[in-house]
Amino acid sequence: MTDAAPSGEVGLNPFAPGYFDDPYAQYRALRAEAPVHHSPLGPWMLTAYDDCSRLLREPGLSVEAANTDYDPRAEKLAEIGLEGRERGSRAILNLDPPDHTRIRRLAQQAFTPRRIEALAPRIQARVDELLAPAAAEGRFDLIGTLAFPLPFAVISELLGMPETDRDELRRWSHTLIKTLEPIVMPDELPAILEAGELLTRHVQAAIEWKRAEPGDDLLSALIAAEEAGDRLSPDELQDQVVLLYLAGHETTVNLIGNGTLALLRHPDQWALVRDRPEVLANAVDELLRYDSPVQFTRRITLTDLDVAGQRIPPQSFVFAVLGAANRDPAHFGPTAEQLDVTRRDAPQHLSFGGGIHHCLGAVLARAEARAAIGTLVRRFPTLALEDESPDWNGRMVLRGLDTLPVRV
Repeated sequence: MTDAAPSGEVGLNPFAPGYFDDPYAQYRALRAEAPVHHSPLGPWMLTAYDDCSRLLREPGLSVEAANTDYDPRAEKLAEIGLEGRERGSRAILNLDPPDHTRIRRLAQQAFTPRRIEALAPRIQARVDELLAPAAAEGRFDLIGTLAFPLPFAVISELLGMPETDRDELRRWSHTLIKTLEPIVMPDELPAILEAGELLTRHVQAAIEWKRAEPGDDLLSALIAAEEAGDRLSPDELQDQVVLLYLAGHETTVNLIGNGTLALLRHPDQWALVRDRPEVLANAVDELLRYDSPVQFTRRITLTDLDVAGQRIPPQSFVFAVLGAANRDPAHFGPTAEQLDVTRRDAPQHLSFGGGIHHCLGAVLARAEARAAIGTLVRRFPTLALEDESPDWNGRMVLRGLDTLPVRV
């Protein structure tokens, strides 16, 4: 076992031309040359399927920032006089057990398969409503017309939040998710902090409104738990709602957008989904595997961790590169780089993470994608790209499209 990083400067280069159009060429090279390496960006990175899968499920690892000295934002925050600004530190995404266990148990009541199944007719009705004008117009932006408003409406309904200020909330959340990126430019920080303040104020106002007008929804249930005094603190309540708002729609926007783009670039696969409706569920998992909405997730080591003969020391920030793992031929075979909606092992992708932090909304995301993509292929069987060079959002972690112009 060695505790040295691979020789030479090895790592992803998001500044390389074409990276955001197609990061998979770099992933391919890293899997072959340095599947475990200490990146020049700061964290360790794992790119092989087996190593990433193990990291996600390994007991004794942490997600709490207090357990590492690595903070890609700390220096930049200090530069503009905002040292120590943390956001969302009590959200389950950033908590270890027992706090994670306690809060997740409260939140997951909204995401049971039975509850999502009951929601399916309303999801379908919303898809039909959003797409109704598209046939007459002939051309539309898939992201603005369907991929964003659908999951936003659904998470708003689950939470019991009023569906208001949609455009403002999209702008705030789209700005705020930059905090998940390993690289944040100094000139972006003021806008990120402002978006965080505005979204927090919106959530606080919604919480106060819901205290006075409780209902059969997740936010009312979380408020009841907070008011019980020993299950959820006021800070925990606020941070869960902010997280659910962000995670509840941003990732599904990417799933619908990336997935539709992949099918349109592979007409044979589009035709399979159109002509064989029974493959739709598996197709959604294959789209999740092929171009994952979440490309990275992280853990923090508390003790030495040996991965493929490399010693990763305590307090290390470690990224599982999900996008690389999902195309690892050692797991998915020689066709791992190809889109195949009938792939039998497609559901083994890591796009929803794993272990105790497996995505809370996985069942909901799949249901929304089935409704959105299934309706597109049925209603617009000859849908085509308006532009062969789509507008990627420039994110390493939450990979998605800002716009996707299509024509009927």
